[in-house]
Amino acid sequence: MNSPTYGQTHEVTNQAPPLERYNALSSDPALVGAIQREGAAWHLDTLTRDGLALTHPDIVALADLANRHTPEHHPFSARGERIDAIEFHPAWHTLLSMLREQGLHSLPFETAAPKPGSMAARAAGYFLHAQLESGSLCPLTMTFASIPVLQQEPALYATLQAQLLSRQHDPRDIPLGAGKQSMMVGMGMTEKQGGSDVRSNRTRAVATSAGGRGGEYRLIGHKWFFSAPQCDAHLVLARTDGTDDNAQENGPVSCFYVPRFAPDGSKNAVQVQQLKDKLGNRSNVSSEVEFLDAYGVMIGDEGRGVPTIIEMANFTRLDCVIGSAALMRAALIHAIHHARHRRVFGAKLIDQPLMRNVLADLALESEAATVLFMRLAGAFENSGRPEERAWRRIVTPAAKFWVCKRALEFTGEAMEVWGGNGYVETGPMARFYREAPVNSIWEGSGNVMCLDVLRAFEREPDAARALLDSWQAVAGEHRVLGAALNTLLAMLRGDPATREASARGIAQQLVLTAQGVLLAQHAPAGVAAAFMETRLGDARATANRVYGTLPATFDFNAVIERAFAG
Repeated sequence: MNSPTYGQTHEVTNQAPPLERYNALSSDPALVGAIQREGAAWHLDTLTRDGLALTHPDIVALADLANRHTPEHHPFSARGERIDAIEFHPAWHTLLSMLREQGLHSLPFETAAPKPGSMAARAAGYFLHAQLESGSLCPLTMTFASIPVLQQEPALYATLQAQLLSRQHDPRDIPLGAGKQSMMVGMGMTEKQGGSDVRSNRTRAVATSAGGRGGEYRLIGHKWFFSAPQCDAHLVLARTDGTDDNAQENGPVSCFYVPRFAPDGSKNAVQVQQLKDKLGNRSNVSSEVEFLDAYGVMIGDEGRGVPTIIEMANFTRLDCVIGSAALMRAALIHAIHHARHRRVFGAKLIDQPLMRNVLADLALESEAATVLFMRLAGAFENSGRPEERAWRRIVTPAAKFWVCKRALEFTGEAMEVWGGNGYVETGPMARFYREAPVNSIWEGSGNVMCLDVLRAFEREPDAARALLDSWQAVAGEHRVLGAALNTLLAMLRGDPATREASARGIAQQLVLTAQGVLLAQHAPAGVAAAFMETRLGDARATANRVYGTLPATFDFNAVIERAFAG
């Protein structure tokens, strides 16, 4: 009798091959079209090369390595000195090197007169990298957003400009004046007692000389979330005016530049208490810190700390939208790729009508998110005009609310396409799903964004009018879109006493109408019509609850092929 051959019980079949060696740019016609519309066609060659490089198997592996080998905190040196060093896997530094080489931290700010379309060019590049790995984008986003704030302080900015704009990643934990080639900037706003309510902050700042804008201070207090503590500096909020604790609690909130190393080269007195154990975004570091007489320089006018740092948050909120759209895109193409190879019940998943419905519906959502963030990026560059200012100031917080929220359900649905394979950590779907919630929370949760939308409508009436008038010109040609815009206008004219309670509904209607307008202008007619009917028409209640509820007569294949040509 023959003995069994152990370890060879079956042949592995009916498994999708790894998704790699495709071009993340050229396979996305919605993105390519938006790049051209927003004036960034001059960057297409660079983006095309990057789109292919990012899907090489060796680069794809970096994302898994950086998230599997999470950062470690080393509070003390071997001699007992307080160093608060953060040790990362080499994959993390490789990812940051790639990001900086593409200028994704600085592209729109590198010259006094940047090329038209530079914000869109940068947004597209960020979108491609965000499909690979999310955690490494956090310090890059904060550095990018800090530049326009620091530029308002010419003397300080002059000392930092070369290292801020450098396209070389320098991981060394040394003072900026000790030969470091580049720098990263983080943020520290929230405290235990306040969260998003930064006006309740209690960290104190005491002037060491005259004080005021550009003056030196000593900070005492804490931050409950201190993003990327390994950064070379942070922008933080603290209260000034007076030395008495009670007076400090009511003093004005100001913004401070707090370097990792003090001017004398010693480590600044910012002590890391612990690293946050987060659901996702695990390759990146968030921490709790204490300021123990830490050195800082006031940025902006005294008492204007919240408006100063909100200017930084406006840019990071845009990146939240881009990052969530990128998670959608990554999850979508992995789902389509899987469905094209996996056979179930005698047929490939992609050939089964209900699965085609789900994938086509996801593709509509992904394209709508893509055209929206690219339009917003263009508005950030041209916000001197009323309509552009409205896209930036009014639509951005609404998009941050809606797109980031949709990413949670979207990644869950795409993970389900993979079945059990999607639920395990050996593939990318579980990581996409765990990453999705952070953008909805970071830089202001959903309610904060929606209330900001209401404030923006009130404070920017001329810009709002210009925006809505421009939408009316498009909506007049589409019955469903016209009705949706009328609904939005009615909501905005509603009872002011109940408007706050309706803020989420207003933000949702605003974003869906914006996406409908953009698709009506720039997408194939069938794509635009399907989006409007299922998001803004009579079927929207069902469509917004679950994916896969497009009309049975819809051309699923055309939308899937457009999303990711096979």
